[in-house]
Amino acid sequence: MWRSTGRLADGREIIYYDESPGTDRADTPDRRPLAPFSPTAELRHDPLLDEWVALAAHRQNRTHLPPTDQCPLDPSTGERHTEIPAADYDVVVFENRFPSLAPGEPPAGPADPALTRRPGAGRCDVVCFTADHGASFAGLTPRRARTVIEALADRTAALAALPGVAHVYPFENRGEEIGVTLHHPHGQIYGYPFVPPRIARMLGSARAHRARTGTDLFDDVVAAERAARVRVVAESDHWIAYVPAAARWPYGVRLFPLRRVPWLPGLDDDQRADLAGVLLGLLRAFDALFDTPAPYIAAWHQAPVDTAGAPDPAFAAHLELFTLRRAPGKLKYLAGSESGMAAWINDIAPEDAARRLRAAYRPATAGAPGADGRDGA
Repeated sequence: MWRSTGRLADGREIIYYDESPGTDRADTPDRRPLAPFSPTAELRHDPLLDEWVALAAHRQNRTHLPPTDQCPLDPSTGERHTEIPAADYDVVVFENRFPSLAPGEPPAGPADPALTRRPGAGRCDVVCFTADHGASFAGLTPRRARTVIEALADRTAALAALPGVAHVYPFENRGEEIGVTLHHPHGQIYGYPFVPPRIARMLGSARAHRARTGTDLFDDVVAAERAARVRVVAESDHWIAYVPAAARWPYGVRLFPLRRVPWLPGLDDDQRADLAGVLLGLLRAFDALFDTPAPYIAAWHQAPVDTAGAPDPAFAAHLELFTLRRAPGKLKYLAGSESGMAAWINDIAPEDAARRLRAAYRPATAGAPGADGRDGA
């Protein structure tokens, strides 16, 4: 993989990750007449839940489901200039033009005794997986999937090193049912200035488990699922995917490396290569469940980082992959119990979900052509 870095017309950073040597697309100028990039966001504290909520009013103006020929994530052409100035790319990452988190200072307001707030400093990146607008992650070759993995690991370390960032969250939303506003295959990376509630909860559970048992919670959960076998969807030399025994979503898996690491940069070459094939196999299995492509969220859970950008070794990085679809033409909605009480109800037994996913799973292997038009060698 070859990396080159440039700037867009408004000052935002753009990073190209290329699969061929000597490719320096970052030299391509952005010819759009954009004003300097200066969004602001703020964080407000919810004292009852002890959680931070981000406010980013400028996102109301973000691009929403544009026509195919107006997609801002396609490569630029002589007639149309997009977020990516180059005429082609393999994988590219750039700062979001409409970020949920931004370093600017929010405007001051009148004194409010019920309000605790702070700047919404952080970073939001967009990750484009391929220049092919009609592709999907599931259709990539293992080689291209590996390049995406390398980009996510590289950007995780870079964002963790930024002042004030406490946690880095790479994810992909796919499908209008999820709320996607651009169909081009892409993901995002958030650099939060706080530890998100779910990560804090898992880390607290892990620490309590170690204090109680002297063992690692993540290792013990994976070992228990491997011993039970009934919910394991796939296992390779370096990874295991299983449906959790107390699954919340109708179809969802957790994907763990067999050698625990706190974050993506900690994966070695063998783990990264193996991950590409396993992840593609899982995404294709999700698409095979029903008569239409699965709307899903692929969420990387990583360790919080300290002020020096180092990850907490008590955490175990893993992927949570789930779809909202529970049956043909039917979605899992977050209704009164889930949305109102955060108390989940699942309509499908995890063992049945694992059986269906296991039957559909085929690991991707190098050599087969994919959506990026290249083989996976």
